[in-house]
Amino acid sequence: MQLRSVLMAMTLSLAAPLGVFAVPAQAADPYDIHAILPLTGGGAFLGNTMKANLEALELVVNKDGGVSGRPVHFVIHDDETNPQRAVERANEVLALKPAVVLGSAIVGLCNAIAPLMKNGPVLYCLSPSYSPVVGGFVQSSGTSTPDQIDALIRYYRLKGLTKIAVLNGIDATGQNADKAIDKLLADPDNKGITIVERQHFAPTDLSVSAQIERIKGAGAQALIAWTTGAPVATIFKGMLQAGLDIPVGVTSGNQLYAQMEQYQSFLPAQLVLPTALFAEHEGVLTLDPRMEKAQKEMYAALATKGMKADNATSLTWDAGLLAVTALKAKGASATAEDVRAYLAGLTDFAGINGIYDFTKVAGRGLGRDSATIVKYDVAGKRWIWLAKPGGTPLN
Repeated sequence: MQLRSVLMAMTLSLAAPLGVFAVPAQAADPYDIHAILPLTGGGAFLGNTMKANLEALELVVNKDGGVSGRPVHFVIHDDETNPQRAVERANEVLALKPAVVLGSAIVGLCNAIAPLMKNGPVLYCLSPSYSPVVGGFVQSSGTSTPDQIDALIRYYRLKGLTKIAVLNGIDATGQNADKAIDKLLADPDNKGITIVERQHFAPTDLSVSAQIERIKGAGAQALIAWTTGAPVATIFKGMLQAGLDIPVGVTSGNQLYAQMEQYQSFLPAQLVLPTALFAEHEGVLTLDPRMEKAQKEMYAALATKGMKADNATSLTWDAGLLAVTALKAKGASATAEDVRAYLAGLTDFAGINGIYDFTKVAGRGLGRDSATIVKYDVAGKRWIWLAKPGGTPLN
């Protein structure tokens, strides 16, 4: 019996290295980060591009180890560009008790779901028009609307364009822009600027010809038309029909390759877009080396999917990266309060849009120097920088 036991033990010891009794290795479960985006409806052009950008971001964050060794997976929920659906999707996600949620892509949808996040989780609104409450759980992605309009007004002023017209929607985006414009024009630096005509329209209007004629008759040298998507197409067509050929600055939400291609036949010749600092700029100027590194990683990841950086990248990339950075720092079991507190104290974080300091700009991390002005090169299918960070013209 003793000999039999010894022989059996020897057999087992030899078999074990060959995996006879080994348990098959299993990959770590993904760490899901939920995003609420408009994949259908009026905002689908933006939401689907954001979805593709988050899929590219997965490549970068998982190459770097994910969260606590678990691969990150962005789970996308369609809000159908509808506030009621956005609330429904948010409640479904809240039931899963996440620490952080991304979305939505449009300020009106963020406004609808933000009250649900009063006590967490952290919501990263992917619209620069959202104004976060200091100390709250809602963050806003990208360079703020006031800072983008500030860069646009500075660009106009330093180009000698002082007679400005405004054509904004009556929606939340337009209202936010109206407030920002009035505040900025009270700045002594802008005392030489005059609003020669201020018009409004409903985003569902099929024509703005009457408003354009008023602007044309007022002798405006430049136009601010702070709207996105289908409404901005209505404005572009109205300018073309009226023969109004002046610089027109619109929201960065229109800085999408798909949209530029779709609108190519009626794009204004002097279209300018206030935006963040993510666009390629080699040979034009050099940014902080850490930003340059982050941008090159982003360009490379997008290239693997046949994509290039546009506004959807600007609003999703750093938001997703900051969420993952907070989770990596606090661990996979991090709570909403852990993420909120981490972001609130984060300084000197190099993203693709700028150097973030949440102690200086609560809920956003980016200030006025994170805005620039670009135009779209139809032939080259690229963004061309027209200004330094802050809006001062390059030439």
